Amino acid sequence: MNMTTKKYLKVSAIALVACGAVSVTTFALNAGEKEEGNFSEMFSQNEETVKQAAAITNLQPVDLTQASEIAVHAVVHIKATQLSKTKTVQEMPDIFDFFFGDGRGQQRQVQTQPRVGFGSGVIISEDGYIVTNYHVVEGADEITVKLNDEREFKGRVIGTDAASDLALVKIEGKGFPTLPIGNSDALKVGEWVIAVGNPFNLNSTVTAGIVSAKARSLTATASDGKTASLQSFIQTDAAINQGNSGGALVNAKGELVGINAMLYSPTGAYSGYGFAIPTSIMKKVVSDLKTYGSVQRAVLGIAGRSIGTDLTTDDAQAEQMKKQAEELGVKDGVYVAEVTDGGAAAAAGIKKDDVITELDGKKVKTFTDLQEILAQHRPGDKISVKYIRDKKEHSTTMTLKNSQGTTKVTKNADMDVLGAAFRPLPDELKKQLGISYGLQVTGVTGGKMKEAGITKGFIILKVNGSPVKKTEELEEIMKQASQSPEQVLFLSGMYPSGKRANFAVDLAED
Repeated sequence: MNMTTKKYLKVSAIALVACGAVSVTTFALNAGEKEEGNFSEMFSQNEETVKQAAAITNLQPVDLTQASEIAVHAVVHIKATQLSKTKTVQEMPDIFDFFFGDGRGQQRQVQTQPRVGFGSGVIISEDGYIVTNYHVVEGADEITVKLNDEREFKGRVIGTDAASDLALVKIEGKGFPTLPIGNSDALKVGEWVIAVGNPFNLNSTVTAGIVSAKARSLTATASDGKTASLQSFIQTDAAINQGNSGGALVNAKGELVGINAMLYSPTGAYSGYGFAIPTSIMKKVVSDLKTYGSVQRAVLGIAGRSIGTDLTTDDAQAEQMKKQAEELGVKDGVYVAEVTDGGAAAAAGIKKDDVITELDGKKVKTFTDLQEILAQHRPGDKISVKYIRDKKEHSTTMTLKNSQGTTKVTKNADMDVLGAAFRPLPDELKKQLGISYGLQVTGVTGGKMKEAGITKGFIILKVNGSPVKKTEELEEIMKQASQSPEQVLFLSGMYPSGKRANFAVDLAED
């Protein structure tokens, strides 16, 4: 058999797999090629592939009509209204006031314009609990919920969580249509899904597509122009546009598998991909909001990064990650760059340079995988951990903690925005520095503390003029400051070296 014939037969075999109806024998003979041996034997290696292709060809198209019928009645239209308010504005001081006055400038009252926003929501219980996006109801004074049958209700916010971009709303009544909650972990790439919502105020709109990717990590913009902070999405090519936010991503069985949250687009309109928050995360967030009023978020107490293969990085980063993985003797996982004192990881014996490969019995290939698993747990939960140290695998059990390094239920989640962990100052350090109290920063992973320039080890002595000895005292002062016009924390303290320092932490939302 010459090379020309070999290439020709390869192309013919592909045509058979794709179409399931072309006779390769006839096709080759018509081309005037003479072959030795049994022609069917030459293609016996493709027999299984041919059978699979034929089975796929005979499959009926997926029927999404039943799923759509269920979903349109459980997905609602949400109108969020911010009423006109009187605000006090601090004007910049003029030159005269700067030199001869108090240097603060004058204050004046301004009347804000009312604002109206629209979005979608999903009824998850017959007694009127609705899941939507945080950015749909953020700052709303009045919420109106309209069902597919044109009934309207006043809604009230039960709780919100900016970090996951989820909110829980309640309408009064019974017997509302609902969507059963499915298992987003069971979704497969290529599986058919529908997106249901109210894009551009077009009520009860259904679009269809497939799951394009899972556990997608990206810096994306939500439909309101804000950056999302959750980094584990279901990616779909079902069309999602402005107004779809808070709507349902539904599988072919009619089960809710995600809450549509954002689109990835250079124009602000649909351009191929949308993103949804998986129900595996949604269920835990909603349960916390209903039970505690805020999300009980578990953290490991590490700073880390993905190693090995991560498709969200560029070529140079990917090569560096691959090289590091080879040096550590792993294919992928989460490299531990820093361990926070008093955190869950430190208590479990995790050290710097370890590589976490499994959490709670699930493989951890990237930092996104780790985030998604943690998002399903609360402080106090015990989970199994596998990690690599010195090219050997180790196992341990870890008790998860919150960002303050405890397992207590947090009644107010505002402390999370600081992005830091704290501990009361140890006695030996008090004696060494000649002070009687203080709250030490044991780790800074991001958030407002990092933005202010505060680093690990800083000892907080006073916040807004009040002495601070415990995390609870800092939390109370922060709660008061967040409700004040300035929304600033003024921290004064020192480092273990004895160096004094002062910082201003801006609590205002970006």
